[in-house]
Amino acid sequence: MLVVFIYGPAASGKHTVGSLVANQLDIPLFHNHLTVDLVGTLFDFGTGPFRRLRADIWRASFRECAQADRSFVFTFHPEATVDPDEIPDLIRIVEEAGGSLFFVELLCSRSAVLARLANESRRRFGKLTDPGLYATIEAAGGFEFHGLPKPDLQIDTEIANPEDAAAAIVAAVKTAGPTILA
Repeated sequence: MLVVFIYGPAASGKHTVGSLVANQLDIPLFHNHLTVDLVGTLFDFGTGPFRRLRADIWRASFRECAQADRSFVFTFHPEATVDPDEIPDLIRIVEEAGGSLFFVELLCSRSAVLARLANESRRRFGKLTDPGLYATIEAAGGFEFHGLPKPDLQIDTEIANPEDAAAAIVAAVKTAGPTILA
């Protein structure tokens, strides 16, 4: 069982690249924004109940997939409402079941993020699209997060297009060894 864990800032291409990787590896995409949307129907973003329920959904999903030996791609935007212990807990769940994680960090400059926020694909998912709001959240420390392991692969999505980024991830995962996809 493998989790391809793709993380990076807003508008760095996590969903686009993750979809391509999932398709090429023939595994599902767990697009984290859908969890945020689901939990957001019940609780305001960042509140205690929101944070606990989001974490419960992550843990339950990782646990069920690990027990079922079901590989998947997970997208994640590091931000301050996530408990720093949450990611290590997800790693433990996968590894205790004999699974592996492959961490991919998508890099993207602040100027590129701000330019990409208005992309139609972001509106379709109800994602953050307002550069002013992004700057306010950023200034308040809302995108600060510590607790991710060193990435196995970094890709600058200002240089690599989504198809090339996905191909690089798939090649790196396959190079990591035959058991990582088992």
